[in-house]
Amino acid sequence: MTTAAAGGADEVPPADPHASARPPLPAPRKPSGGPGDAGPAGAPSGSPRRRLRSVTGTRRMLAALFLAPALVLLGALVVYPIGYSVYRSFLDQAGTGFAGFDNYKALFTDETIRTAIQNNAIWVVFAPTVATALGLIFAVLTERVRWGTAFKLVVFMPMAISMLAAGIIFRLVYDQAPERGVANAVWVGVHDTFAESAGYPNAHPLPVHPLKAGGGGSFVTKEPVRAGQPVRLPLVGVAPAKMPSDAKPARAAAAEPGKVTGTVWLDFTRGGGGRPNVIDPEELGLRGVEVEAVRGGEVVARATAGADGVFTLPASADGAELRLPASNFTEPYNGVEWLGPTLVTPAIIGSYVWMWAGFAMVLIAAGLAGLPRELLEAARVDGANEWQVFRRITVPMLAPVLSVVLVTLMINVLKVFDLVFIIAPGSSLADANVLALQLYRSSFGTEANLGIGSAIAVLLLLLVLPMMYVNIRRIRKEGRR
Repeated sequence: MTTAAAGGADEVPPADPHASARPPLPAPRKPSGGPGDAGPAGAPSGSPRRRLRSVTGTRRMLAALFLAPALVLLGALVVYPIGYSVYRSFLDQAGTGFAGFDNYKALFTDETIRTAIQNNAIWVVFAPTVATALGLIFAVLTERVRWGTAFKLVVFMPMAISMLAAGIIFRLVYDQAPERGVANAVWVGVHDTFAESAGYPNAHPLPVHPLKAGGGGSFVTKEPVRAGQPVRLPLVGVAPAKMPSDAKPARAAAAEPGKVTGTVWLDFTRGGGGRPNVIDPEELGLRGVEVEAVRGGEVVARATAGADGVFTLPASADGAELRLPASNFTEPYNGVEWLGPTLVTPAIIGSYVWMWAGFAMVLIAAGLAGLPRELLEAARVDGANEWQVFRRITVPMLAPVLSVVLVTLMINVLKVFDLVFIIAPGSSLADANVLALQLYRSSFGTEANLGIGSAIAVLLLLLVLPMMYVNIRRIRKEGRR
């Protein structure tokens, strides 16, 4: 009956029925790094930890091995040419003697190079600004039309054309002759709409004609005219191909009481057989010729011949001499000399803008697509008109994109060469000169001066560096965001 053990042993406590359900407690972990501990992966105690690899598992030596070809190309194609250009810019034309800063002084003393620097300043200021402004306008406006994508495609399409092809195209566009140059064809068409032009530069009378030289390139009648007696004023010296397209066969003017009437016509029959001072059937009227009635050195009446050469003067012309002023015999209006010394640089800048406005439009349109529309809508709800939304919200929020486009185009125009070389004719090439073109002209040819050419190259590099610095700062700033 007794359960106690002999000798007064302690009683055993009753067993816990839930003891088997409790998880065993973990054994306490010994501190690592002690003198008796082993390193990772069974490394001996006291050994330094292994260096951690990067995510890709590459090491510095392996990365340098992969970068070596690019570094070699960078050094051979960029670093070495820059260093040699700087070195060569301090040598003379032959490259055998030290010239010091003489080549750099020539950049600002030589008239041709100074013209190139001035033109480059014009290019840097106007070409990127106009192209960026047009790109901004196109990007904003095309968001509101259904055919905006098609319009963007058309505007961007010139980017697919090389500078050489664009130069050839615009050399034809700016051709002086209106029958070939599109720009002058449009300009002359607009001019003739408001001021009709009809010039007969080689027209003159024959000795048997009733006209004589009046001084200053004009012609006057040999006898005074009378009212009611038609006058005939024949001229020769105008090629039939140069006659106005709407010229009609000359018609003898009818006599009108109290008025002086007459006909001005080309007294020439193609193929021969015509009679002088007689209006033959195949002879044409000189449309647009101005006729003045002069008495005592003063003009008392004035009229213009029609397509058939007929003109009518009032009674005040009775007894006066008729004069054909010299303005009738000047060259006809042929438009603007786009490629002359004055307009050649703006004309070439226009061709550049035609090419690069699409580039600016695409980049700005991409930035415009990322703008928060709720801000624009909130401004409109608050009563702002579209101009205020554009000026105070859209443009400030697009400022980073606009700066990228502007700086990129500034760097690009410093290198412009093809357009100037192709579009500018030989007579205006010096007036359209830019630094990149002068670099080519100074470095190649029979009179090449590699010292000055290298100095121009260094100057171009120095002009590009500030713009590169702006771009690098912008990239770093965006990387820290």
